[in-house]
Amino acid sequence: ANLAQQTGLNRSTISSLVNNLLCQGLIREVGPEAAESRGRPGILLELNPRGGCIVGIEISVNYISAILTDFTAHTLWRRQVEFAEGMPQADVLALAEDLIHAALRAGSAHQLRPLGIGICAPGLVDGENRVLVYAPNLRWHHVSFQDLWGQKFGVPLYIENDGNASALGEYYFGVAKGCRNFIYLGTGIGLAGGLMLNGQLYQGANGYAGEVGHIAVTTTGELCNCGRRGCWEMFVGSRAVIRGIVQALDAGASSGITALVGGDLGRITMSVVAEAANQDDPLSLAALADVAHYLGIGIANLINLFNPELIVLGGMLIPVAEYLMPTISRRIAAEALSDPARSVALALSSQGSDVCVKGAVALVIDRIVREPGFC
Repeated sequence: ANLAQQTGLNRSTISSLVNNLLCQGLIREVGPEAAESRGRPGILLELNPRGGCIVGIEISVNYISAILTDFTAHTLWRRQVEFAEGMPQADVLALAEDLIHAALRAGSAHQLRPLGIGICAPGLVDGENRVLVYAPNLRWHHVSFQDLWGQKFGVPLYIENDGNASALGEYYFGVAKGCRNFIYLGTGIGLAGGLMLNGQLYQGANGYAGEVGHIAVTTTGELCNCGRRGCWEMFVGSRAVIRGIVQALDAGASSGITALVGGDLGRITMSVVAEAANQDDPLSLAALADVAHYLGIGIANLINLFNPELIVLGGMLIPVAEYLMPTISRRIAAEALSDPARSVALALSSQGSDVCVKGAVALVIDRIVREPGFC
């Protein structure tokens, strides 16, 4: 009864799903629930960590992260490989394939059967056909993972864009656990977005929903990798912070950042900016305030549009979040409608740099627990 209430599924569907998962060893009974009313008490269930293993792969602009987990998403093995931006697509995919093979070998060493492979990547994703349609920051077009790997590993393969996967990861494992209406925003090279609406990942008509980074906030500004100007991600990502600081230094501004990087502005990272901000460096604080201003305005628009319970912020700006959150909150209060603004909470991702790759694992778990006929 509780499962039916929480999922919205009818009892016969729940019964079929539970029996299927039990017979496959993916869940297990842990005893009767505490009796709170008359009638027969329900049976408590939990995921079985020995039910199998899952491979999660995150393909980013300059690295690939891979993890192997058990069926409760406990990490058993991990690797990360960095590469230069602009590395040929075939070489990046070869690295990813090697990591998948290594992860599956690790699963075999743990004597766990592989249940699936989840892949997340930045860009437009056709999850049904397992195609990365367009990834502007990678400059990839129409990469069919079904053709590449659909039959190669002998297990189901799922792909989702980084924002949606991260939202799913937060829903299953993070600060949004159990929250039915929230928005995930991940700042990095671009700006990833994922929408959880009424307990379901919202993907749109073709699976392309959530590309919040390419919302136009102006008709001018720096050229985005998508080929347009004025995209929100050009004003709020880590690149926006670093670009603003470098431009100011080139124009003659003074900053403690110069000493921190030994005069080599190409070495400026968000960690360096955070260190300078901690030293009350005016230029760093001004750059962060500018980014927070644009983040707050965009978030206010999302609040007005979707009326979420929660906004989760993740990505490369987490180390400087203490300098962003006050300005973001002020902009939301000024720009969002008062009633939806009062009902929304802001939170930082609890998954750190694992939010996306854990989301790739969540893709597999989500498919298994939602589809009675999976096994």
